[in-house]
Amino acid sequence: MLEEFQHLLSHLEFRLKVECFKPSPAAGPGRLSLPRAHMYVTDAHAPRQVIQMLVAKIQDTYPTVRQLVVAERFTETNAFPLLRLGAKGLLTYPEARQKLPEAVEVVAAGGFWVPRRLLSQFVDWILGRQRRWLAVKGPTNITVREREVLHTLLENLSNKEIASKLRISERTVKFHVSSLLAKFGVRRRWDLILLCFQDSSPGLWAGRKDRYPSYTKAGLLTSCHARIRSRNLRSRSGLV
Repeated sequence: MLEEFQHLLSHLEFRLKVECFKPSPAAGPGRLSLPRAHMYVTDAHAPRQVIQMLVAKIQDTYPTVRQLVVAERFTETNAFPLLRLGAKGLLTYPEARQKLPEAVEVVAAGGFWVPRRLLSQFVDWILGRQRRWLAVKGPTNITVREREVLHTLLENLSNKEIASKLRISERTVKFHVSSLLAKFGVRRRWDLILLCFQDSSPGLWAGRKDRYPSYTKAGLLTSCHARIRSRNLRSRSGLV
C-alpha cells in the first residue's frame, strides 16, 4: 500500500521518506522515536489499539502536527477514538486511491477530511457530553461579537436561535459565522466544533504554548511511514 501512496503523492511538491514503526500494546509507545514533520499520514493496517496508541504518541510529541489516517473502513468504534486523539482526516483505502492527494493538501492546510456522516455523529457525541466549554482563545483577531457567536455555535444553535439569543439579525449571524470559519481555517460548522473539541483536550482553549519550535514544512506517511516535505505548505496553510 505504501508504494501506491507514494505514487499517488508523487506529483505533489512533497519529499517522501518512508519510516516503519512497529509499536505494540504490550511494549507501549514510550520508546518510539518520531521524526519532526508537519503532517503524518498513517496506513492503519495494524490492530486498532496500536493505531490509537501511535496517533496519541504523535500528537503528544508534536501538538501542532496534522494527522490523516487511512484504513479499510471507518465506523464509530474506530473513528471516534482517532478524532478524540486529534486526527484531522479519515480516508478509506478505496477513497485514498482517488482522493489521497486532495485530502493531504486539505488537512495539511489546516482543514478536515472526515466523512460527513461520521463527522455529524461525532459532533452530536461531543455536544451530548461536553457540558462546559472553557474560555475560547482562538485566533487573536476574533471580535467580541464573533466570540459571542462562537459560543452559541458550540451550543449547536441554529442561525435563527443565535439571532434571537444575541438580538441580532440572521443575516448578521451568517456574516459572523462565515468570518469565524475563515479565521479558524475550516469550511463547515462541524469542522469548527471538532477543531474546538480537539484543541480543548485536555483543557479547552487553555492557550497552551507549543512545546516544540517551528520546524521544516513536512509531512509523514506512517506505519510504514513516508516523510513528506513541501516548499509551498507553510504559505498555503498559515500553520506550522
